[in-house]
Amino acid sequence: MASLTGGLGRVCDFSVGVSPVDTQTGNMTGKRFCMQDCGGVMIVVFKAAGIAHDDYSLHLTEHTAYTGGTSADLAIITKYWQKKETALDGDEAWVAVTQVASHANTADATSAEAEMIIVFDVRADQLSDGYTHISMDWTDTGAAGTQPGCILYAPYDLKVQRIPSNMPNWLRPGAANA
Repeated sequence: MASLTGGLGRVCDFSVGVSPVDTQTGNMTGKRFCMQDCGGVMIVVFKAAGIAHDDYSLHLTEHTAYTGGTSADLAIITKYWQKKETALDGDEAWVAVTQVASHANTADATSAEAEMIIVFDVRADQLSDGYTHISMDWTDTGAAGTQPGCILYAPYDLKVQRIPSNMPNWLRPGAANA
């Protein structure tokens, strides 16, 4: 194996959940992500500022396959972290948000007006028996104006550490997302 010098492939990897999109164009279906080769995944949401009352809403689902199969709400979100400011510039502190276990987050009523980074973890052992994949959907935020956003999956506690060019396909067994 080639030498691992950085964190990519040794500590973590990255995969797309939702590519950058205007969240006011309709519901965004998150790509499926296989949890079998990692201990967990950080789900990282980036969103731009928008118009009042067009607050974001995320929806976590577990699946039994990379395509088709059985899907169910994964009601494990009890805490997430956020950085929130009118214009993110790097000086923001992480703020913990707690809630009753749910498959969705409880965005505050002023989330639309701010730029935000939202992060929470899903551990592989939190999936129900027989479920192997997760996805994070983003519901339509409204129609008042453009509000770009994206979702990134960052798997960690990798079962096999490899140079980045030899990292596994996070869909497993390897077919493309539908």
